Amino acid sequence: MKFKTLAISAVSALAFAGVTSIGVVSSSTTAQAAPNIPCKTAKLIVPWKAGGGTHVLFSIYEKTIAEMGLTPKLKVVTVPGQGGNKGAKEAAKAKPDGCTLFAIHQSAFTSHLNGRIDFHYDRFDPVAQLTNTPDIIGASAKAPWKNFKEFMAGVKSAPGTVPTGATFGSTSQFTWLLLEKKTGMKFKFVPFDGTRQRMTALLSGAITLGGLNVASGRKYIESGELKAYAIAADKRDPALPNLPTLKEQGVDMTFSLIRGVVAPKGTPKDAINHWAQLLKKASENKGLLKQMKAKGTGINWIGPDEYQKWIDRSFAEFKGIADEMGWGK
Repeated sequence: MKFKTLAISAVSALAFAGVTSIGVVSSSTTAQAAPNIPCKTAKLIVPWKAGGGTHVLFSIYEKTIAEMGLTPKLKVVTVPGQGGNKGAKEAAKAKPDGCTLFAIHQSAFTSHLNGRIDFHYDRFDPVAQLTNTPDIIGASAKAPWKNFKEFMAGVKSAPGTVPTGATFGSTSQFTWLLLEKKTGMKFKFVPFDGTRQRMTALLSGAITLGGLNVASGRKYIESGELKAYAIAADKRDPALPNLPTLKEQGVDMTFSLIRGVVAPKGTPKDAINHWAQLLKKASENKGLLKQMKAKGTGINWIGPDEYQKWIDRSFAEFKGIADEMGWGK
């Protein structure tokens, strides 16, 4: 695939909101009678393999909701395959009765814009935006640069030659494309089907650069098995206090994977609001916050109406990128 220069407006919608902060953005919910959700336990479809980041984070929500005695309960069900699209298709065709929910992030945009699936968030009704996981500019231990300044100078001196792992046309590539735009660096992209394969290549030195996050990279960074040059967040992460932000390095850039929950289109509004408020209660739980902090993930609960605004704003930004790169053609 041939890559064109990336053009993007300020990606404020993807900014890191802080590891332990909770956005108290009001939804349209008001106190009302309990909705008629015809199940004691609802299914939350995660469209990736068990043990992946999204599965782990939403399993914490599942456990917290059960421990808090909130109803209906939530059961995380993994439906992997087709880069997340198999689960998306199953969730989109589910009965809109409040008994099926879907875990989603910006890969819904990239899959749609690459022509892999004919819908994205638009086939669902937003429930709540929940977690925020910033990317780390990671590197093999064999990378020759000691810090971000050396890294940038080295890449600029040999444009388009430094092997950089990413799943083409995915969120894992967006970080590097945005970094190209912001700095003038040019990377040589090497395709990988998923995070695990990319991490294996990074650890072996088969590639020089690759995206990380605190959950996936912390132990390797601390042990010296991998390097990290910066975190694409507004603030340093307490789990890696010595890792500077890109902004500290003079690069005005943030990029995070933002996860949320949606429901099949046509789910009754009272069921949507019920789930939004239930997830808000879980998001305020001290035990959940502690676990999310350990995973390097911030909590920024946003209700249905504000979540829809974020979807519209973010899709426009992603589409601008895709159009310039010629995706889906």
